[in-house]
Amino acid sequence: MQSWGLTDPGNVRKQNQDAYRMERLDRSAMLCVVCDGMGGAKSGNIASTLAVEVFAEEVRRCWKVTMDQDQIDQMLRSAVKLANFTVFDQAAQFAEFDGMGTTLVAAFVRGKRVTVVNVGDSRAYGINRGGIQQITKDHSLVQLMVDRGELTAEVAKTYPGKNYITRAIGTEPMVLCDIFHREVSRGDFLLLCSDGLSNVMDDQEILFEVVHGVNKQHCCKRLLSIAKNRGAPDNVTSVLIQI
Repeated sequence: MQSWGLTDPGNVRKQNQDAYRMERLDRSAMLCVVCDGMGGAKSGNIASTLAVEVFAEEVRRCWKVTMDQDQIDQMLRSAVKLANFTVFDQAAQFAEFDGMGTTLVAAFVRGKRVTVVNVGDSRAYGINRGGIQQITKDHSLVQLMVDRGELTAEVAKTYPGKNYITRAIGTEPMVLCDIFHREVSRGDFLLLCSDGLSNVMDDQEILFEVVHGVNKQHCCKRLLSIAKNRGAPDNVTSVLIQI
């Protein structure tokens, strides 16, 4: 199992409010997490960095090789809960952090089983030579409209207010996360990314770069280069895991 990650401010933003972490927990388990902060120049980066650090450290503290799937799910939910409490508490204590929050998407890989946890609109994709599948479901206004049949998925890509999210880490005292399970095989890929990437590349383009790119360790750089060539109006972060 290998992993690569990259984050960049993009072409427009002066500050990078994304954060990520990749951590090997033992010989068979790995944790990767991506957060996309919000709340203005003074606090978006604080929210994402706090959430990444608190979430990852809580998983490291709790993880035991004897855990079954239900215990892994509970561990990830508890880590989300602690990250949410920490960001919310900091926002409540300091006026300059008022209103800050962040998305969070993480993949816990243990052998051939992946557990993904998600809050917000950063995404996880499963990728192999058979195709690409978005594992997570955005917590966003446009996704709700798609679910209700008010928008098509195609129209939703450019709909005004596309970036308005309905759940975030740190904006409320409590937050609900979604958990997804996926079986993987040797050679499969997982991609975690902020919307700075998914907003400017469609799924098939991502599939092509991941599967057909010769040097996998440069894949995140190629994805960033494409995003920048298309304007990169937001911060761009990607983490690629090869099973």
